[in-house]
Amino acid sequence: MIDHVRDLASVREATDRLIDAVSSWDNAALAQPSRLPGWTRGHVLAHLSRNADALVNVLQGLPMYKDAETREADIEAGAGRPLDVQLADLRATADRFMALGEEPADWDRTVELRNGVTDSASRIPFRRWVEVALHHVDLGDGYELEDLPEEFVLREIDFLADRWSGRADVPPVTLRLGHDEDAPSWRTGGTEGKPVVLAGTAAELLGWLAGRGDKGAHLAVLSGPALPELPAL
Repeated sequence: MIDHVRDLASVREATDRLIDAVSSWDNAALAQPSRLPGWTRGHVLAHLSRNADALVNVLQGLPMYKDAETREADIEAGAGRPLDVQLADLRATADRFMALGEEPADWDRTVELRNGVTDSASRIPFRRWVEVALHHVDLGDGYELEDLPEEFVLREIDFLADRWSGRADVPPVTLRLGHDEDAPSWRTGGTEGKPVVLAGTAAELLGWLAGRGDKGAHLAVLSGPALPELPAL
């Protein structure tokens, strides 16, 4: 069962961890490339700030973003700001999101995100946790998939396995945590193509599903032709 109060606490912890790390940088470090193609670290931080604003919109029943073009333009416009401005924006937007999340509300209501996607309001704090945690890894400052909390990693594997399910461009895949046949496992992908069974650590499984780290290069292919390549998220 989703516990939005507990997830909000995890969002705060993840945000504090990220801000503490970024606070030790200088403007030159901010301008360095991130692990996301075409984005500097400044792009990642600007995106995190605008995402907090967007999720506030979602919880208030407003469109998440005005449109895709505005979303991209806002990130681009914010990417080159100096470190002190980036940090002030990160803190202010995070505080707005947390303050709204702590107000009394119907957390069982359905809310709308981008592209017509809907979800329970109670899952929005976890979605924000995902943004903060994975983008911290994307900053390339020494915080890795292996450093993410175990609860987060397993829940995000659940989420992404479900997201890739039913995709015609992904073969049937079984993900196994470790090599034991009785180990926890997930199924994802579509129904076409030769089934594949992959095994590895939780961080390796998440890396493949999320397109992070080595993207599953160290996963063991227990059966099937090869490690499938996932489309971009």
